[in-house]
Amino acid sequence: MDSALAQLTGAGGPLALGSVSVDGNDLPLITGVPQTLPPYFAHYCNEHAAKTFLVAGDERLTFAEVYAAAARVAATLVGGHGVAPGDRIGIAMRNSPSWIVLYMGITMAGGVATLLNGWWQSEELAAAMADVECSLVFADPPRTKRLAAIADLDVEVVTVEDSQPLAVALAALLGASDAALPSVAPTDSATILFTSGSTGQSKGAISNHRAVTQAVYNYLAQALVMLSISTADGVAPPTQHATLLNVPLFHVTAEVPVFLQSFAMGRKLVLMPKWDAEEAMRLIQAETVTYFVGVPLMSFEILTHPNRAHYDLSSVSDFAAGGAPRPIEHVRRISEEMGGPKPLLGYGLTETNGAGCGNFRDNYLAKPNSTGRASLPLIDLAIVDGNGKPVAQGERGEVAIRSVCNFTKYYGRPDATAAAFTADRYFLTGDIGYLDEDRYLFIVDRKKDIIIRGGENISCQEVEAAIYQHPAVAEAAVFGLADERFGEVPGAVVLLREGEALSTEDLCAFLFEHIAAFKVPARIWFAGEALPRLGTEKIDKVAIRAKYRAIAATEG
Repeated sequence: MDSALAQLTGAGGPLALGSVSVDGNDLPLITGVPQTLPPYFAHYCNEHAAKTFLVAGDERLTFAEVYAAAARVAATLVGGHGVAPGDRIGIAMRNSPSWIVLYMGITMAGGVATLLNGWWQSEELAAAMADVECSLVFADPPRTKRLAAIADLDVEVVTVEDSQPLAVALAALLGASDAALPSVAPTDSATILFTSGSTGQSKGAISNHRAVTQAVYNYLAQALVMLSISTADGVAPPTQHATLLNVPLFHVTAEVPVFLQSFAMGRKLVLMPKWDAEEAMRLIQAETVTYFVGVPLMSFEILTHPNRAHYDLSSVSDFAAGGAPRPIEHVRRISEEMGGPKPLLGYGLTETNGAGCGNFRDNYLAKPNSTGRASLPLIDLAIVDGNGKPVAQGERGEVAIRSVCNFTKYYGRPDATAAAFTADRYFLTGDIGYLDEDRYLFIVDRKKDIIIRGGENISCQEVEAAIYQHPAVAEAAVFGLADERFGEVPGAVVLLREGEALSTEDLCAFLFEHIAAFKVPARIWFAGEALPRLGTEKIDKVAIRAKYRAIAATEG
């Protein structure tokens, strides 16, 4: 792998390295490639013009058709909607060709593609849109309904019937327009993705064009390395690479390594608006899918599906996962029971545009509880102490990542932005880990008070705040519980006000109205006395978590 990468990134290689200064730090940069999204789209859509790019049900669209639609959308946004460079334009939709064309059109128009979580309820959508000051939002019918429930919504909402073919769904944006598109610089803002940290409300992480495109090429470097190794082993590359788009596009995993990388690879994307393991297997067989990536739960559901033998999955070379740890047993079983495909694992964050570490094939089997090595050529990985200083090899500390791929800042949150970086611009992930003698990263704990449910980050404080909105609640604590299917799920212990009565079902029904369904606790216990406190009078979350995790394990 190292030898193949050196050939790719050395002088004269297709991904030759240079450097760029970011906040006084010289960082490696892949040169000779588009540094902004508009020419990136234009170049590869021309190179792969006649190839099928998107498959959505019965609809099939080529790269050329998708690019032409995006160019018309961009011109209409500028000429018809007055979109100016830097405007935050929201997308609140399920996976669809319309979502993809809107993303392309927004960034080509100089706008900032603001990726709203499609699972959010009205209050969550309103908070995010206000936080980053969206001026326009495109929404599918279910999201439009949620937005309509927001009182005094001061944002233009355009409904997109995304279940219709692209030409119908975006008809209002595909008219002729001669509006000139602005030039876009590498340091101009390109995207906002939302991240759930430990402090409650999601923060909007802004990335510039250079960060996004460089993250794509960093992933491409890894893909080309694996391709060169496979070719050397006598495995002929497919006529066209193909992958399922089975994770939500508002997640960085779907946005960068799946959707955006596919342009450079000329890869076919087979869209799944909603996850279903058997439908995924049907599509893998029907569309000759060559690569699979999703949260660990997805590949495990394929592995254990009772009808797996009914489908031909032999075209898949790798079953990759990201967003959450993969149990060691799953790694072994994928290798031994899937008939050829190998397991992969990626580690990255919204703030790093998904770039971080990778553990590949036989290396992954050798160290199945590791997230792998830093993803070269761009990622600089460090383990630091509480002062942001590197610790000795093998010692535990906070995982920190520095690269040109990192986000710029949290929108309107200068204090949070400052706290997220060390003085020399390493992003502090909130994960606790160590590097072994081969520089493989092992995550051992989490600094932030978050739960990772099947790849979705959940802020414990946000769920607690929602519980406290119920008038019968006096105290609440939320924590993660082990779960075989999702890895972790939220659990809660609640103390009611004196004289109040509340059932688990009624509390859950209340929460479903205020927060996304995946955030609602899977288990709720009602305490008979005040929750334990620390000397600071804060609720003792450590003691509570230990107690109720033990109870959950006993109760099954």
